[in-house]
Amino acid sequence: MRRVIGIGETILDVIFRNDQPTAAVPGGSTFNAMVSLARVGIKVDFISQIGDDHVGDIIEGFMQENGMNTRYMMRRKGIKTDVSLAFLNENNDAKYNFYKDYQSQQVSIEIPKIEKDDLILLGSFYSLNPLTRPTVVRLLEEAQEQGAIVYYDPNFRANHRQDLIHLMPNMIENFEAASIIRGSNEDFGYIFGLTEADKIYNEKLKYYGSPFICTTADGEVALRTHTFSKNYPVPRIETVSTIGAGDTFNAGILFGLIHEGVYYDDLTTLPEATWDKVIGYAIRFSAQVCQSYQNYVSNEFAQSVK
Repeated sequence: MRRVIGIGETILDVIFRNDQPTAAVPGGSTFNAMVSLARVGIKVDFISQIGDDHVGDIIEGFMQENGMNTRYMMRRKGIKTDVSLAFLNENNDAKYNFYKDYQSQQVSIEIPKIEKDDLILLGSFYSLNPLTRPTVVRLLEEAQEQGAIVYYDPNFRANHRQDLIHLMPNMIENFEAASIIRGSNEDFGYIFGLTEADKIYNEKLKYYGSPFICTTADGEVALRTHTFSKNYPVPRIETVSTIGAGDTFNAGILFGLIHEGVYYDDLTTLPEATWDKVIGYAIRFSAQVCQSYQNYVSNEFAQSVK
């Protein structure tokens, strides 16, 4: 059975509306996608770290409840689990304050054995951070050696722009290792100063030879490959919270690749009709998560997909 192996930060999101807390849910970009995938019946392994505190207990228990393997979740003694405060605006988009127990030492975490055609998900600052980079590099090297599909979402935020020149070598390594690159136009605005999908692809990413998927907060999904280009409309919906929308979009892509039987050797010649189905799953997943305070698809939606 094909697996999705994810690596990234784990955090507790406390969600505020009108400056009052309304929900507290385990989160993190890759974590959110992995929960959605586990709920729709995909076998997942998640590589991360949390503290040995009560918040860490909540997250580990949540993973077990959702059928997620906790073997590769490092519990760090004496460290507090990261927390974010997410303040929703009138459009239900979030502005974040992060509270992290930063440590100066590098972290090396056990990684699972990778098989050919497994899928690897990485992104965000965790994939660039010098303190977590050794584990990311081992994972990428093993993925390339075994012929796994590497899905990279930079998910690059404004608060790291001042460090971009130092982080760029690691990001380039991620681009080079990626089988699929997916990001929002906002991400690439921070990274390259470009927000139009064609310019991002043709001027910065085409060289890497990977299919490129670009999303916008309220617009189309742009797909660019070496054989064709296509834009997909996104239906308007009433949102409760957009937290996790991009992460769950990623889960939909990975689910679609498995469901449609897409393997590593297929990616460069994947026909438009198959991409239509894969992107369709991603749009459905993302739309569903925006209709609740959870960062992942609901169990009811997951049952309908399964």
